[in-house]
Amino acid sequence: MYKSIIRPILFTMNAEQAHHFTFSTLKWAFKIPGVSAIVKVFFGTTKGKEKEVMGLKFRNPIGLAAGFDKDAKLYNELASFGFGFIEIGTLTPKAQPGNPKPRLFRLVEDEAVINRMGFNNGGLEEAVIRLRKKKTDIIIGGNIGKNKVTPNEEALNDYLIGVEALHPVVDYFVVNVSSPNTPNLRELQEKEPLTKLLKAVQKKNNDLGAKPLLLKIAPDLTEGQLDDIIDIINDLKLDGVVATNTTISREGLKANPEKVEAIGAGGLSGKILRERSTEVVRYLRSKLQKDVAIIAVGGVFTGADAKEKIEAGADLVQVWTGFLYEGPAMVRKILHNL
Repeated sequence: MYKSIIRPILFTMNAEQAHHFTFSTLKWAFKIPGVSAIVKVFFGTTKGKEKEVMGLKFRNPIGLAAGFDKDAKLYNELASFGFGFIEIGTLTPKAQPGNPKPRLFRLVEDEAVINRMGFNNGGLEEAVIRLRKKKTDIIIGGNIGKNKVTPNEEALNDYLIGVEALHPVVDYFVVNVSSPNTPNLRELQEKEPLTKLLKAVQKKNNDLGAKPLLLKIAPDLTEGQLDDIIDIINDLKLDGVVATNTTISREGLKANPEKVEAIGAGGLSGKILRERSTEVVRYLRSKLQKDVAIIAVGGVFTGADAKEKIEAGADLVQVWTGFLYEGPAMVRKILHNL
């Protein structure tokens, strides 16, 4: 029903309009008595799939990646669709509008998305208020970043503010220095600035009462850069890594090159990212200490895709673009196939 009726209707709208329409529709629908229970029956039954990672007990290993529910507006409703965990954000200290529209584009022939959202969000304060109204026991991750106007040399303070604000209301943290849509952000992935940043964030987190701390990395890193990341994670004894964010590459797309060029800059996600994401996961697993968790994200649409990530060394798997194309039954189907 989703692919034959609902998705074609949503795809008549531009991608960002469809996203907001879906949010408002779900918010309205879940206010009707009994809807939440019905959704859980059809899409959310995942008993027996529990998994303990980083000292946290996840309902199941399939989560919703950051970027879908940036402002923690819909996590209570989304929890009914069978996810084992939901990562909110990326959140910045101050609210910011993000990049000019249009900034979210579908490549239907590739089952992919290009976005240059630019960390659009309502800021930490509003998200914390919503997270204090949590009605579910689902694990919540907090993905934190820096404001666009904050220069890299002052970025650390933004991340420290993020940890302090979210600490009472999330179960784990993800430091995002890998989005391609905030100018110069990826420069923070270099060894020296990244080490400095993570040490300080780790100390702040420990002072508040240590919660799992992870780093989210780009798929476009060279082997040498990955080795630097691995050294940092092992040396600092971080709890885990999220691999990977969106890519700036356009290699291998089926879409018309002129269409892709007209869309312009942005991070590419979807099926096209599956192979590279898995390569990165496999490489990380071969060199990271065994107790370092890997959350794999990139190109996961089916149970086979998720299984590939797990066999490559992932402890948990996240979806995002696949959820847009596959629909609400996606998580249940993946878990059944696993």
